[in-house]
Amino acid sequence: MTAISEYPLVRLIVLLGIFATSVWLAYAMIALGRRNLHVRHQVRELAAASSGNNPGSRRVTLGDGPRSAWWRIVDLVEQSGLSLSDSKPDALRRKLVAAGFESPEAPRLYTLVRLLLILLLPAIGLAWTIASGAELTLMRLYLTGSILGIIGLILPAWIVRIRADRRREGITNGFPNCLDLLLVCVEAGLGIEAALDRVGRELAQAEPLVSTLLVRTTLHLRAGASREEALHRLGDMAGVDEVRSFCTLLIQSDKLGTSIATTLRIFAAEMRERRRMRAEEKAHRLPVLISLPLVACMLPTMVGVLMLPAIIRVIRQLIPAMGG
Repeated sequence: MTAISEYPLVRLIVLLGIFATSVWLAYAMIALGRRNLHVRHQVRELAAASSGNNPGSRRVTLGDGPRSAWWRIVDLVEQSGLSLSDSKPDALRRKLVAAGFESPEAPRLYTLVRLLLILLLPAIGLAWTIASGAELTLMRLYLTGSILGIIGLILPAWIVRIRADRRREGITNGFPNCLDLLLVCVEAGLGIEAALDRVGRELAQAEPLVSTLLVRTTLHLRAGASREEALHRLGDMAGVDEVRSFCTLLIQSDKLGTSIATTLRIFAAEMRERRRMRAEEKAHRLPVLISLPLVACMLPTMVGVLMLPAIIRVIRQLIPAMGG
């Protein structure tokens, strides 16, 4: 131990070996715990694929087409014995779809990126510390590895959350324009399928997120899905309450036989009113938000300007007079 402590390089190699061994043991235990869950998930998928109405049908997966580089990396990692399936795959899948990551390998790739960041960021921090010539102590090594590892664990989830919020905001802001165009198309004599197709193509440049949702809904209808099923998928893909309410209204209008044009006109008016209320809410929040930097930046300056002459007079006259 004395010989090891005398050589910083040997001590660094020993510490890195201990860290790598600990990480390997931790991930080995995680892989053993998730392997049974992964097997059960595969069995459920095979059962669902084999229980279709057509016995000769075969489930089409991503492996039937050209595989991407990310897919091959994920396969190599899983073949090494490390399972990348999450303990809650459905919830993770919904989060990634809400953020715009709709690829089938997105959940496993997301898990792989988190694992790589947990290992790479502490390694980069350690290399930076060595390159800068700072003293490498055990406490500094522990703090740097812990902080950067936590950042690597939180950063992908934070990015996914930000992308999901931006996508949801874009759909919410662009959907009232979609309703107005749908109303014009329906009143002009088009059916709901033709109106969705026409509006989806017209909004490709102005509102690409809404256009993508409408085009996919049209493709679902052309593929043989019922109108109710396609509208339910539209609400699930959007992940916005207003779109879900719109889909529910269309389904109810279709079942009850009411006029779709009247439904669209009423709902479009409500959407415009909600958008106006959101704009007014943001406008009313501005004075409160502006007051914080005003108080933090301008109030100390104003106090300093007002109090500085009195402080100078006290230092020059009052304190010498009190001291005799």
